[in-house]
Amino acid sequence: MNTTGINPSRYGLEQQGITQVANAWWNLGTAQLMERALQSDEGILSGRGALVVRTGQFTGRSPKDKFIVRDALTENTVAWGSVNQPLAPEQFAGIWNRLRGFLQGKDVIVEDLYAGADPEFRMPIRVIVQRAWHGLFARQLFIRPQRHELEGHKPEFTLIFAPDFQCDPELDGTRSETCIAVDFTRRLVLIMGTSYAGEMKKSVFTILNHLLPERGVMPMHCSANMGDHGRVALFFGLSGTGKTTLSADRHRRLIGDDEHGWSDKGVFNFEGGCYAKCIRLSRDAEPQIYNAIRYGVVLENVMIDPWTRRLDFNSEEYTENTRAAYRVHFIENAQIPGVGGHPSDVVFLTADAFGVLPPIARLTPEQAMYHFLSGYTAKLAGTERGLGKEPQAVFSSCFGEPFLPRHPMEYARLLGEKLRRHHARVWLINTGWTGGPYGVGQRMNLAYTRSMVTAAIEGELSDVPTHPHPVFQVLVPEFCPGVPNEVLNPRGLWADKTAYDEAARDLAGRFQDNFAKKFGEAAPDLAGAGPRLG
Repeated sequence: MNTTGINPSRYGLEQQGITQVANAWWNLGTAQLMERALQSDEGILSGRGALVVRTGQFTGRSPKDKFIVRDALTENTVAWGSVNQPLAPEQFAGIWNRLRGFLQGKDVIVEDLYAGADPEFRMPIRVIVQRAWHGLFARQLFIRPQRHELEGHKPEFTLIFAPDFQCDPELDGTRSETCIAVDFTRRLVLIMGTSYAGEMKKSVFTILNHLLPERGVMPMHCSANMGDHGRVALFFGLSGTGKTTLSADRHRRLIGDDEHGWSDKGVFNFEGGCYAKCIRLSRDAEPQIYNAIRYGVVLENVMIDPWTRRLDFNSEEYTENTRAAYRVHFIENAQIPGVGGHPSDVVFLTADAFGVLPPIARLTPEQAMYHFLSGYTAKLAGTERGLGKEPQAVFSSCFGEPFLPRHPMEYARLLGEKLRRHHARVWLINTGWTGGPYGVGQRMNLAYTRSMVTAAIEGELSDVPTHPHPVFQVLVPEFCPGVPNEVLNPRGLWADKTAYDEAARDLAGRFQDNFAKKFGEAAPDLAGAGPRLG
């Protein structure tokens, strides 16, 4: 094995059972990875210096192909089911043995990195990939060690990304040739049969979601930013609801755009980069993200003119789930390192496809727990395999159910304790549709949403009178700076008021059915904090 690169770790690949690879290219920098990717025709360079790549047939995650090894360590800590599918230890071992054989004689790229900006909870990780652009993606998304730390870097978890390796469903117990398998005992993640780089990001998030609660840390699928006064705001929501867009605010410092922990000291980012959706990205609407697209950034499935090298962010030819992976400090006013104090405000973002929910509402503590466990939004096309063009109304517990190994009630209890201890206000903001359902109404005006968010987290709504929504009971402010009063009343914007009432009752029934099915026995005291059909 030839080892080449910048300060290879003393903890080598042989100690992880990987032998006889042709070359191990270790801790290559951005320029080197860009060069290798271009030389291998893995992508092309845009006029702005970003590397534009295609992810092949999979332009989103493959949640039905994700597995966790079921053994003594995970038997009683993982909530087994359709989200956390079990894989037998011997099946994982068989896949791992064949994958090691597959890697023999091939070049691999190794990147030693960290997850977790707080040194107390920082986890050393290693990413081993076949393709240079996957190594570049990992360097953009995770936290880079200082050069003097590389030699002694010993990973607590290793991710091996082998898109050209295919599993055998009959032999391996997988659903298809694609498989993302996490083994907490071996501290190993295998990603096979897909080129979608987001699988690396979410695998690390899944790992931290399992490990950190035992240390009293609340792992969160949220973005976070901080004002000049040090007040921290959290933004929960699934892909497409606006976490990245709304947290990138030139008047506030960005802590991170997607994944964080809340410890007894405050909030910290899990990552060193951002993974922003860039469909219809524009300088006017999202200037900070637009300006972050520069040299070293990885653009996934964005349309580019091969001659002029101009980017077309409006094109959906490959997918609506076009993405940009960039360093967090590419955002103006980023908070480096990504740590902050305890949040003063928590925002739940939802893209309501039915056009029913108000654009902003304050939640009581009980309502906050109800809506956190419900995790309602409309999942937009392209973020997962199997979704059509139409948004689908879904309930994803804790606004991140696909990444939660433990039962959602464990995370909800942690969040409830921290909300009460630190007296954080909680808001529900609808970034979805207004004036009618999807196909009839229109998407909420981003400028109005920004004004509502600013008013909420800057305390401008503290003394504003509120009234309860007639069905959902959430507290809707009577007015909001920068927002026309009629926008705050979703029913008033519908041409057919009877149709609104029917849609509201229908959505309320969906909330109730979901909560009763998932948490009827676990949280009967919270059911009353949901919508009412009387």
